[in-house]
Amino acid sequence: MSKPETDPKLAEHVLEQLLRPIRGPLRLASMLVVVSSLIWVLQAAVVALAIAGLLAPESGAGADMATAAIAFVACGILRACLTYYAEGLLFAAGTRVVTKAREEIVRREMRTSGSAGAGSIAALASEKLDVITPYITRYAPARARVMIVPLVILVLGFWFSWAVGVVLLVTGPLIPVFMALVGMAAREASQRQMADIGSLNDLLIERLAALADIRLLDAGSSVISDFSSGAEQLRARTMNVLRIAFLSSTVLELFAAIGVAMVAVYVGFALLGAIGFGSYALPLSPAAGIFLLLLAPDYYQPLRDLSAAWHDKAAALAVAGELSEWRAQRPPVMLGSGARAGKLHGSAEINLQGVAVQSGNRLIRFPDMTIRAGESVALMGPSGAGKTTLLRLIAGLASPVEGTLHVAGKELGTGTADAWRARLGWMPQAPHFLNSSLADNVSFGQTGDLDEALRAAAVGSVVDALPGGKQALLGETGGGLSGGEARRITLARAIFARPDILLADEPTADLDPETADMVMAGMHQLSERGCSLVVATHDRELAARMDRIIRIGDGV
Repeated sequence: MSKPETDPKLAEHVLEQLLRPIRGPLRLASMLVVVSSLIWVLQAAVVALAIAGLLAPESGAGADMATAAIAFVACGILRACLTYYAEGLLFAAGTRVVTKAREEIVRREMRTSGSAGAGSIAALASEKLDVITPYITRYAPARARVMIVPLVILVLGFWFSWAVGVVLLVTGPLIPVFMALVGMAAREASQRQMADIGSLNDLLIERLAALADIRLLDAGSSVISDFSSGAEQLRARTMNVLRIAFLSSTVLELFAAIGVAMVAVYVGFALLGAIGFGSYALPLSPAAGIFLLLLAPDYYQPLRDLSAAWHDKAAALAVAGELSEWRAQRPPVMLGSGARAGKLHGSAEINLQGVAVQSGNRLIRFPDMTIRAGESVALMGPSGAGKTTLLRLIAGLASPVEGTLHVAGKELGTGTADAWRARLGWMPQAPHFLNSSLADNVSFGQTGDLDEALRAAAVGSVVDALPGGKQALLGETGGGLSGGEARRITLARAIFARPDILLADEPTADLDPETADMVMAGMHQLSERGCSLVVATHDRELAARMDRIIRIGDGV
């Protein structure tokens, strides 16, 4: 179920593209977070002076308690306000990035016909993109704090005691070094986990689409086994990500605890007079010692925060890699917007000149052809030759990469596709239905002679036998109908709409001779009304009833 890993540089480039529109708010929020963290230095100084004043009131080196309390509270309120505003900016920026990426996916998929991996695309657009928000809200501010706050505290450490400065200088770099080593493993683990989430979604959608066949074949146990193995693999991937996160946090906490403990031991012994080195001309004062003790944990805190946010970055890079892979795909894009439109004026003539379409890694070329209004044509050729693809091209559900396609005397493009489709009837090989009544599935809420359409498609007796008749509720797979009956319902839908052109994909495939004759008779009735028929088929008997046959594919 795993997919090949994405190039890390490409993932970083995509992530940089996503962040480009929010660089301003991100920079401002990071600066506010840094200022908020530096205010703690002032608060630590106030606390240190206040405690020093309590320890040695006669020295006059301390601060008045009331003044110290007011200053401490004022700084705390300022920190809270800066943090609140910065977090608001960060969450707004994260929401903006995720919403924009989600809109990009939805806009393209709305106009894409037949996307592969619908489950993984849905997972990417919904749950996976949300992973970018923690990266924006935590990684950027943590990185800004790491670049400034530890350096400020390190300078203050050396200012008051070179021994404390050395302890911080030696223990501090161990955290980012270990963080980088763990980060590489975390990124790979996150990529594998994200890939498995998408694969499991694809598996679910494929099995749901084939649910009726699974029940008929009694393959439920096999499907359950596939889901079980897929879910177990995803569980293992997820636990691996969590294992790396907990391991890195434990080691980093250990380094930070050792550093703080070493500073505390030195300050304690220095204030007791047991250690005479580490300071400059004068011994370490109580105010300076307490100040250094209060600053030591905040020297490591930005490094620990960046370590935690590093896992957010690894997850965001994995999602950015999937987004780049999705962007690199070139699925057939539907022409037009899919909105309701008036019919395109002109004779219902179809003309192809030098048309070719990309299908995966294969370029399919079609012969030049003209299909006149009212003509019935059979498209014949081996499986995979492109018969269904040609029907989709004529319907504007895909666009050619070479050549021109004219309909009703106009080039088929974004501006004409919706109006052209208003003149078409579509009869797919695999019928699709709304989760509504049979009447709604035939008429789509339009007025017309429903009974006549059902009789013309030779499906009236079938409808009468259904519970509720025309008001019988059909599922999306046409529950209660056989394959041939469902095919005739789609034919009734086409007859009811009175199209100028009917595009039919294998309308008699897998049908018994009697049912196939009924379908052919219904199509012939449409043709007698002046409707053009363009039929992709392997059925020689059906092809013989058409005005002519057009061969598609080599070797035919």
